[in-house]
Amino acid sequence: MVTAAADESVAETLAKAAHENFPVAPGFLPRAWRDDLMAVYGYARLVDDIGDGDLPPGGSDAVLLGVAPERQDDRTALLDALAADLDRAFADSGPGPGHPLVRGLVPTIRRAGLTPDPFRALLEANRVDQRVRRYETQAQLLDYCELSANPVGRLVLAITGTATPERLRQSDAICTGLQLVEHLQDVAEDLARGRIYLPATAMRRFRVTEKDLARPTANASVRTLVAYQTDRARRLLDEGAPLVGGVHGRLRLLLAGFLGGGYAAAHAIAQARYDVLAGPPRASRGRLLYAAATALRQRGT
Repeated sequence: MVTAAADESVAETLAKAAHENFPVAPGFLPRAWRDDLMAVYGYARLVDDIGDGDLPPGGSDAVLLGVAPERQDDRTALLDALAADLDRAFADSGPGPGHPLVRGLVPTIRRAGLTPDPFRALLEANRVDQRVRRYETQAQLLDYCELSANPVGRLVLAITGTATPERLRQSDAICTGLQLVEHLQDVAEDLARGRIYLPATAMRRFRVTEKDLARPTANASVRTLVAYQTDRARRLLDEGAPLVGGVHGRLRLLLAGFLGGGYAAAHAIAQARYDVLAGPPRASRGRLLYAAATALRQRGT
């Protein structure tokens, strides 16, 4: 019974890849890369689902992680249990991970020689979400992105064996830009969860209040703030863009898809006249393809 429920939970988690702003593991990649990228995505999605409270109370995930019944609604307890399961994935001996999405990481860890640090950073980002609901400055928000977004890009470079200090710096810029764009798309959803990923200093500058963010449509002040933050995100994408031209082959296509997804999402926000409260602006497939093709023309540095 638990096994069937676990299989269904894993399938539902991995299916969420289709709704991301960028292709997670497109078919043109080598099979080993696709498997590794989906393994990393599954883990990252599980961490986020726990942190956001999106898992059904008392569901198979909590059981597989060994969380006591009385604590299965406690997100911190679930994250702690996931951290322990992650440790088992990196252990040289002893029982393996209990959750199939963590167990699925083991071949990737071995094949690519991955370290625990990026996986632990994603956990820490979701721990931060349990205690931090507002960010005073842009610098504080960027520190959060260092935990919540940048490890994913670093894992991509590790899996493909292409990490260098400069590529890591460029990857961090792209991932942070992608995270900021996603925050803008999800302002209303995040507010419903009690969180705001807009710097308080910027809100005060443009005279935006939390009541403004709770409205069904954005007023002029909110639109101006969103435009300002969108420009910040674009500049980070621009900063990291030379990464695409600095690699070759199918990896270049993959990274162009990531970068293009960010630009396309930013374009969708602009097309919505920066009204992100009426519904998350999403890019069309045509715009995604156009943005990815444009990104492919990037030159390395």
